[in-house]
Amino acid sequence: MYNSDDNEQHVSVDMDDSDREYVELESKPTVEELTHKLEESQKLLAVSEDKLKRSLADFLNLEKKTRYDIENGIHNKLDKFMLKFLTIYDDLTRAKDILIKENVNAQGLDSILKNIDSLLTEYSVSPINALGEIFDPNLHEAISVVVDESLDENTITKEIRKGYISHKRTLRPTLVEISKKQ
Repeated sequence: MYNSDDNEQHVSVDMDDSDREYVELESKPTVEELTHKLEESQKLLAVSEDKLKRSLADFLNLEKKTRYDIENGIHNKLDKFMLKFLTIYDDLTRAKDILIKENVNAQGLDSILKNIDSLLTEYSVSPINALGEIFDPNLHEAISVVVDESLDENTITKEIRKGYISHKRTLRPTLVEISKKQ
């Protein structure tokens, strides 16, 4: 018999009790089948959880790398600017020294240099104090050697050009003269 209720089909078949019991048993899944389906679902869930964890780890690593790249890019641009700025600073310092040697009032230039010093400090740029220290190739660049038996080997005897550090990196090495023993 066919009935139409809201486009649903219902089929009614005349069965005796033994037929009905057989159909009901056949349509119900067994415990083994359910256990197998549960195990498959748990495996699929474990694989999905693993993929999710890996994706999250990849995302966090990408986020860290991106943040590092941005910070590093900013520091590199700032370092390049500071290197050019330090050249001007050196020129002003030499000009002040010449004016003082010629007994010319360099007070205005001195206050400009103090402002520049505070700006350098604000941006974590600090001078490398090398005089009397032992030569370090990470901080210094030796351009001349003097023989001096009274000093330890590789002692810096003269600063030729001031070096600077920015954010724990050498921005510009100090040009130095070092001692050697004969």
